[in-house]
Amino acid sequence: MLRTRPAAVAGTFYPGDSRTLTLTLDQLLSDVEPETSLHPKALIVPHAGYAYSGSTAARAYATLAPRANEIRRVILLGPTHRVAVNGMALPEVEAFSTPLGSIRLDAQAIASIADLPQIIFSDSVHADEHSLEVHLPFLQRVLDSFTLVPLAVGHTGPEAVAEVLNLLWGGPETLIVVSSDLSHFLPYATAQRVDSNTCRHILQLDTHIHPEQACGAFPVNGLLLAANRRGLTPTLLGLCNSGDTAGDRNRVVGYAAFSFEEDSRHD
Repeated sequence: MLRTRPAAVAGTFYPGDSRTLTLTLDQLLSDVEPETSLHPKALIVPHAGYAYSGSTAARAYATLAPRANEIRRVILLGPTHRVAVNGMALPEVEAFSTPLGSIRLDAQAIASIADLPQIIFSDSVHADEHSLEVHLPFLQRVLDSFTLVPLAVGHTGPEAVAEVLNLLWGGPETLIVVSSDLSHFLPYATAQRVDSNTCRHILQLDTHIHPEQACGAFPVNGLLLAANRRGLTPTLLGLCNSGDTAGDRNRVVGYAAFSFEEDSRHD
């Protein structure tokens, strides 16, 4: 029997029963006009409760539909909210579960990075962390079948994150997903200005995003460094904040989704 991390935020961040969760995901995805011209190698996707950022997350995940049977491995990176980490934490379990079923971790891929100095192994870092978990039901609903490399990223420089991504890059069978919200608890109009500026920097592949701009700044900067070196083209898929979705406008959280495409001519 596989050692499995159970869902920690089912029933709070997203519906806890499979039927309601499936209906919720299908509604969020059907509300999106899919960007069928995009074939993302990587995505940046927000990680709040589905009532808040699910519509923005759906904009990213809807782009994967044309490649649903091609993507076989997902490298998922997100910030740590509950346990401080220096480096990038992998779990010691063999699978993650959600109300939609279990996802097996990619043991071969994990072994290929296990000896790097920035990698640590800790089930406790992952146990209550939502920044990775909230993406799993979307991925389960959109993709056919895939293995997972879940990385909880603490204080880590862009070079260290990019090194891991480079080793796991693979081909079209591998998708990279970075989990990040934008600014936190600013007034609505201020957040709009701050988040628009952050999005401009992300689109310029600027690797100096700060945690006040994006809570997933450390994995975001690593992806942006790797994207720059590999000639990826970023596209902003959606931008809003909690004042647009399910919250008041006095203290909002920003959400954006981006895709990153490989240039077929880039070696």
